[in-house]
Formats: sequence, C-alpha cells, structure tokens
Amino acid sequence: MNLRQLQCFLAVAEERHFTRAADRLHIEQSPLSRTIRDLEHDLGVTLFERGAGIGTRLTPAGKALAESAPRIFTLVDQARSSTLAAAAGSRATLRVALSDGILPKRLAALLACCREEEPDIHLQLSEVPLAEQLKGLQHNLFDVGFACNPGESHGLCSETLWQTELVVALPPRHPLLVHKHVPVAELSGCPLVLFHPELQSGLHQQVMSLLAGTESAITVAAQASSQEMLISLVAAGYAVGLSCAAQLKAHDTEDIVLRPLAGEPVRLSTHLIYAAYEPDTPLSRFIHRALRIAAAPH
Repeated sequence: MNLRQLQCFLAVAEERHFTRAADRLHIEQSPLSRTIRDLEHDLGVTLFERGAGIGTRLTPAGKALAESAPRIFTLVDQARSSTLAAAAGSRATLRVALSDGILPKRLAALLACCREEEPDIHLQLSEVPLAEQLKGLQHNLFDVGFACNPGESHGLCSETLWQTELVVALPPRHPLLVHKHVPVAELSGCPLVLFHPELQSGLHQQVMSLLAGTESAITVAAQASSQEMLISLVAAGYAVGLSCAAQLKAHDTEDIVLRPLAGEPVRLSTHLIYAAYEPDTPLSRFIHRALRIAAAPH
C-alpha cells in the first residue's frame, strides 16, 4: 500500500463514482480502476461494492480505510513541515487544527503575537472538519484546535475564546427586509443556504438547533462549505443564509444585507480545544496567549 493508491482510494470513496474520481485526479478511468484492484489485492479485502442499481459503495473494510487514510496524509504533511521548520531553525512545532468558527482578525492577532513572543516556534496550521480535528487531538495528530460548538468533551479540554452573534444574510430587496429584527418563524417560508453538516459541522449544528424550534418545515436550497460560498448564493438571490456576523463582516458583504434575529441574540461560541499539557511548554504558552488575546477588548 502506497500514498498514490491511498490518494486514488480516497477520491473514489469521496466521489462514490469512478469516472468523477478519475476526472478529479486528472487520469483515465482504467488506470484508476487498476490502482484500486491492486490496493484491494495488497490488502486482501474488497473495498468497494460495484453493480447496477447500487453504484459504487464502500464495504465495511472500505469504510474503515476511508476513516483512517486521511490521518496518514496528515502525518506526511506534518513530517514534511517539521523537517522544513527544523532546517529553517525552529526548535519546536505546534500542530494547530482550525475548523469552523474562526474569526480572521483574532486569529491574525494571535499568530502575530506568537511570532513576536516566540519566533522560533513553528506553527503548523491545518484546516480540517471538526470530526477530524477531535480525532486528531485524541490521537496526538494535533496539539490544539479551534472550533465552533465542539459538543461533548471527548476526553478533551475546552475553553470558550469568543462569542459572536448569529445573523440573517438577505439578498437586496428581499421581502424579509421589512423586519429590522427577523423572526425565526419567518425563515421557514424561504429557501435557505445552510452550512455543510461535515465541513462546517459546528455552525451547522447551532443553526439547526435554532431552526428546530420552528413549527413549519424548512427548505434547504443549498449547503455551503465556506462563508464565501454562502455570501455568493445569498447575493445571487438563490437563498437566505444564517451565519456568524463577525465572519461575514470579514468578507465583502456589499451585495447582501445583514439583519439580527428577533428576540434574544443567538451567540455562536468558538472554543480552544486541547488534551492535557505540561506547564511552561510551547503548548501551555500558546494556550495562555490565546486566552489573553481573546479576553482583550476588540
């Protein structure tokens, strides 16, 4: 089993389709199929079920590999980054995972402070889904992470860094603009663009918790993997969005209108997540620095 085989396997596992996976990898379908057969032969298992009516589905063995394989690429990237950092003179590396809920200005302030106070500590930043971050922290693939609404502790420590308001993003001239504060119940009558449940799971969960209180069914027109995609869909009049005010304002929002929700403000919390750490280490100093910057007025 080699990295190229794993790369091909993940493409098919994610696309659930050999032709789309081949297009994504910029290769023909026949060498892709051969690579998957070779991988199955090397492992002695069947990774995919193929057939009319079922398409391409992962077997139990395939599901296990699909869960484990991304960690291998994370380790390879970390090894490369640590090697280059050591060659450049860094004496330690902190592996920082970033999921949803990141506020660019506050993250920039933290990174700038780290460079000023400990310039010889290399910060290796990885943008990953929340589920991957939590597993990585549990299995020592990451040292610390940032995420919105991490949920259960999973045996990890969690500190609230900052809270921002959930707001409604509307296209210009949308009927809901008659409200200075938009009632949640009014959203059930509009097509909505929500965040992807895996790629932006923390934001997705908090928005779904809010919408669960509406009596009418909601219409999900699209799922966005980023703030930029949400803004584009709203600006085009495709749907109404719900997102973090501070994150939206960090982007160009000239083509959309932001409105607060009616009633008590809904706060989105960003957490710092980590396992146990020793005092007076690069990790402990990073955590204390993050908490200090989060507490400073903005």
